[in-house]
Amino acid sequence: MNGDQSTLGRCPECGSSIPSGWQLIEYEREDGADGVFAECPSCSEVVAPK
Repeated sequence: MNGDQSTLGRCPECGSSIPSGWQLIEYEREDGADGVFAECPSCSEVVAPK
């Protein structure tokens, strides 16, 4: 496994780190910031990483 792999953040459900490869969609929020939804590899939930 590549130790330099970036993460999207932590799962708000279980607290596990979510690797960037698990990203499902990226979108632009109303305030202009980027938002992301990803599948958590630990709990299999679709979440917005924190």
